[in-house]
Amino acid sequence: MSRTLTPGATSSRTTQTTQTTEPNRSTTTMNTMHEDLARAHMDARLGEAQQLRAGYQLARARRLSRKAERAAQQARLALARVL
Repeated sequence: MSRTLTPGATSSRTTQTTQTTEPNRSTTTMNTMHEDLARAHMDARLGEAQQLRAGYQLARARRLSRKAERAAQQARLALARVL
């Protein structure tokens, strides 16, 4: 079963192979869009995490500052009692 093709004609098998092996421009664009979206989500999550860490650090610094102020006040009172 040999098929003869006229010049300029292509077989359906050749067309199918070409379509599956060569990336489609819209598919490539969609993949790029998905990658960009994933990067944007990761950047947003990293930004949120950094903001949370900064908030925790600020709250901890304020707590420690208040604790140090209380300790200094107690030290001043103890010194005043001794004198």
